[in-house]
Amino acid sequence: MTTTEPLPRWDVSDVHASFDARSFTDAMEQLGADVARLEALFEQHGIRATEPRPVTPDDGAAADEVVRALNHFHHHADITEAYVAATTTTDTFDERAEGIEAELQITLMRARPLTARLAEWVKALGVDKLATVSTEVAEHRNPLAKLAARADHQMSEAEEGLYAELMATGSAAWSQLQSVVTSQLTTTVALPSGAEVLPLTAVRGLATHADEAVRKAAYDAEMAAWPTVAAACAAAMNGVKGEANVVNRRRGWESPLDASLFSNSVSRATFDAMQAAVTDSLPDFRRWMRAKARLHGHEGGLPWHDLFAPLPFAPAELSWQEGLDVVRRAFASYSAPLAGLVDRAVDGQWIDAGPRPGKVGGAFCMPFVDDRSLVLLNWSGSVDAAQTTAHELGHAYHNTQLAHRTPLQRAVPMALAETASIFCETLVVEEGLQRLEGRDRLALLDVDLQGSSQVVVDIHSRFLFETEVFARRQRRTLGVSEYNDLMRQAQADAYGDGLDQATAHPYMWVLKPHYYGSHFYNWPYTYGLLFGLGLFAQYRNNPDQFRIHYDDALSRAGTDTAEDLAAIFGFDVTQRAFWDASLDVIRSRMAAYEALAAEVA
Repeated sequence: MTTTEPLPRWDVSDVHASFDARSFTDAMEQLGADVARLEALFEQHGIRATEPRPVTPDDGAAADEVVRALNHFHHHADITEAYVAATTTTDTFDERAEGIEAELQITLMRARPLTARLAEWVKALGVDKLATVSTEVAEHRNPLAKLAARADHQMSEAEEGLYAELMATGSAAWSQLQSVVTSQLTTTVALPSGAEVLPLTAVRGLATHADEAVRKAAYDAEMAAWPTVAAACAAAMNGVKGEANVVNRRRGWESPLDASLFSNSVSRATFDAMQAAVTDSLPDFRRWMRAKARLHGHEGGLPWHDLFAPLPFAPAELSWQEGLDVVRRAFASYSAPLAGLVDRAVDGQWIDAGPRPGKVGGAFCMPFVDDRSLVLLNWSGSVDAAQTTAHELGHAYHNTQLAHRTPLQRAVPMALAETASIFCETLVVEEGLQRLEGRDRLALLDVDLQGSSQVVVDIHSRFLFETEVFARRQRRTLGVSEYNDLMRQAQADAYGDGLDQATAHPYMWVLKPHYYGSHFYNWPYTYGLLFGLGLFAQYRNNPDQFRIHYDDALSRAGTDTAEDLAAIFGFDVTQRAFWDASLDVIRSRMAAYEALAAEVA
């Protein structure tokens, strides 16, 4: 990124002035008191595994009290956790913040075994029967039904309690290690203008630079930097995946994927239909990559350092304000409230935009207070960065539609959480395609297809990689060289001849936090992209009818299954035809790209 334009940082001081503020100390103490009260309530009412029996009014009163207390706890816990994360994600050098986050996690872990106990209790008594004597169960029927189903995949109460405590020193600590060492890493980039020391988040942003020499220098700098932390990250990966294998086996899951599908409320039939369509689409993506390579003067596959390259005649770097204008204009094509969210996020200081040392890479959006969110970006001044901004603000819009729900009702699984973000990103693309022609249109298609390729092809490589890692980790730990080899093979299988395999990126497993948190975190992005494209197609066919259902569907993403949510719009996601139709949208853009590329060649 060459611009020196000042970029916004979020401000959370209206909630707590600092970690030293009395209000923050009170919040932390209150969480401890709340979880202690929850523990006492569960003991008082015997909320744990029990023999099936007829429900009583006393059961209804107990359920009402427990569900209300759980929602109260999670409401305050979510705000406090986001407040702390506002510092730990933007300044991993702040050791005090890291310590506070660790203290907070220990408190939060105490609630995990209670949720497991509630699952056993509602399964034994029956959610539908409890709903006849409890208004809270009736209002939370779907989340509690999923919780009851989870009871079939739980360890004993003592084991779940022990695991909750050990997570803080196990997978959570390993995940934190990966975050710290990668966010604090800097490296020297041999730029054409002279060598410069940059944080890796900024180096990765150079992948979209207009100058190939800069992109290649950034790629070379990455290849030199990641090995310096790879051993630590390999240890972290071994810790996370090893723990997951043990716990999944103890909980009776046949595979980590089955556990992931359940947590995402997606059936195996739906996943298999999507994956079959994705696998058959890979040759189309490879053909597009070779077409892009030709525009950059390469024969054969696309070098890794040009995967995100703008076309030689692409528009110049966007300023932050220009990027916001792109997003605002696209959002306005859908509705005034959606467009207004852009200004609300900026004026309310929801956004932390610029890369810097100690700030985590990538982008995300987390709910905060009421219907307000916190949006983290690593702005690079590219059209792709503008689309990422639209994506994350789409999550923020989704959060506005969830705000009236209780914490138990708005626990949206990853696959369904991508609905609004992909829809908003698609708005940006479609708005541009409506008004652009010739080379400008080709440049926008290029950015769009880069994103689609990442979410279909690269995510597929991540799925292949993670599948093999889980399988091997059952037997032993893996070293850096083996992780690198698995990543190269996964990229070869997914990208094929669309990529110059001599330039593949073997260290992608080091830098992606997705591998160090939830299991199989990656495939839900593909689900979100293709489901979002299906939604956009319906919106385009009948905008008024679509708007009637859209906000309500977003508000139900934490309570409905993927199949039920799709049915609101008349989709059957268990059938491959839906996924092929969504991929056909991408194929049509590829065809338009190749036709325009032939004209400018």
